[in-house]
Amino acid sequence: MAIDWPSTQAEVFRENPLGILNAKTWSHYHSYGGWGRFFEGLRVGKLLATQCTNQQCGEHRLWLPPRCECPDCWHEMAWREAPTTGRIFTWSTVLYPGELFRLPPETSLISVEIDGVCTKLMSYLKDGKPEIGMPIKAVFNTKKPTNTILDLAWVPA
Repeated sequence: MAIDWPSTQAEVFRENPLGILNAKTWSHYHSYGGWGRFFEGLRVGKLLATQCTNQQCGEHRLWLPPRCECPDCWHEMAWREAPTTGRIFTWSTVLYPGELFRLPPETSLISVEIDGVCTKLMSYLKDGKPEIGMPIKAVFNTKKPTNTILDLAWVPA
């Protein structure tokens, strides 16, 4: 089952740091703060991660979702482009979503394992039937971005 991109769009009300107005039955203004570059990357089809800049730190793999400071040494992080291929680590299917869930019922939510990344990224499978270990590649909603994590999805590679 192929899933269309979400139909609602969050408006950008500030560029730096990135802030969006996510229209619902009420207005909610939200700032992404130090994580704005991640969402800006999604708008242009890039998966941006962070990496610790402290040479004495033991963790130099990428972090997705990105971190503003290294969770291990609290040092500044640098932005890096992450690979856009990975594997399904685990998955679950949403049969009865709540009111504000913006994807259709029976959407497969996936935990994505990416080489060189020390964390798993939660996302969704836009097309295909999930299997643990399945090779997948990122697809980006760049035509009418929502400025949310829903602008990133995965399809079988």
